[in-house]
Amino acid sequence: MTSPVPLWKNFLLFLLPMLASNILQSLFGTINNVYLGQMIGVDALAAVTVFFPVMFAFIALVMGLSTGASVLIGQAFGAGDTGKVKAAAGTTLGIALLFAVGIALIGSLFARELLLALATPPNILDEATAYARVTMISMPLTYAVILVTAMMRGVGDTVTPLLALVIYTLIGLVATPAMIVGWFGLPPLGVASAAWASVASSVLTLVWLYFHLQSRRHALAFDQTLLRAMWPDGRLLRLVLRLGIPASLSMMVMSAAELVLLGLVNGYGSDATAAYGAVGQVMTYVQFPALSIAISVSIFGAQAIGRGQAGQIGAIVTTGLQMNLWLTGGLAVAGYLLARPLMGLFITETAVLDLAQRLLHIVLWSTVLFGWATVFSGAVRSGGTVWTPLAISSIAILAVEVPSAIYLSHHVGIEGIWMAYPIAFCTMFLLQMSYYLLVWRKQPAARLI
Repeated sequence: MTSPVPLWKNFLLFLLPMLASNILQSLFGTINNVYLGQMIGVDALAAVTVFFPVMFAFIALVMGLSTGASVLIGQAFGAGDTGKVKAAAGTTLGIALLFAVGIALIGSLFARELLLALATPPNILDEATAYARVTMISMPLTYAVILVTAMMRGVGDTVTPLLALVIYTLIGLVATPAMIVGWFGLPPLGVASAAWASVASSVLTLVWLYFHLQSRRHALAFDQTLLRAMWPDGRLLRLVLRLGIPASLSMMVMSAAELVLLGLVNGYGSDATAAYGAVGQVMTYVQFPALSIAISVSIFGAQAIGRGQAGQIGAIVTTGLQMNLWLTGGLAVAGYLLARPLMGLFITETAVLDLAQRLLHIVLWSTVLFGWATVFSGAVRSGGTVWTPLAISSIAILAVEVPSAIYLSHHVGIEGIWMAYPIAFCTMFLLQMSYYLLVWRKQPAARLI
């Protein structure tokens, strides 16, 4: 009789392809930033950076919806109900595309006004507007790629999203420089090249996904059942929104705080904005294990609840905390050791490079605390409790991070803005852990679908 596979092995087998997928998803943006910084200059990097918090807010909306859908899909899949899997996926996809069309309309009309409201430096306003307009108009494509690949994880598939994002990234490796310099008879498109390359990658990746899922008879293949479900079922739509909107709001709160912090950074000039962008790129990669582990905890917990085995969640949380220590902590150590060459990928001016390195050193260690906080919130969300994690995150960000950044920037300088991150992450970790240990785990967890 064979012994059961240890939880940490199943967790790792699920986590690693998802982690690779998330890294590739961001790698496309990083490659674009390297191309822009090296082939055009620091102002091009700053032009893209200034739109990042707005882009994050839009992505937060669809990621929140995918979080809600993944909980429902995970519980239905754990219970062996494939019909409800497709119903939840179709309902989520339909409502997300409606949101994306609205964003596209706003972007086509008000991109410049939005960037003016962000106090974008005048020397990069035109290029930033061109980039922002294309990015927002193409949001339906972006949403479709993100949502379809994210929902697959609810049925335990992290390999197909990885393959899709390999295709997405490889296309971007060719398309971005081709559009910058005008290869293959294309006109040079400047900073907007990065946005147009994303459009090309999205279209071709979606085409591949359609045929691949059909050929594999995947649980989320675009068949008639799934397409019919895109006309939302009222009860499921309410469930998806009830679970997804708080997750979206949590990320939007983070984005709103970043807008405030970016406004503070912009006051120090475009060099500071470029340093902010470079540090943000590295921080994104260091945080990927934390975010991927949190998603894994949520999906493993949802599937356990679907099977009627909610008692396994404690072991799932412990595994997530350990994984976060080794993976996120390991990347943070590597970030300290390689800080200067990493910053040099994006920045060529010595003064800006020195500033970016100092800022990275201030904040990098606190990503482990951030990861532990997300493990606890992911476990809580697996059972459908979503408003309390949102409230805790909002307190840590709006009542701690933003006031700390404003105060410290006035008394310490630009470095004070980055000191606010560890303060907020420590607060978030302590509050999320306390709620999980003292309240949530003492309550029964029941299926929602």
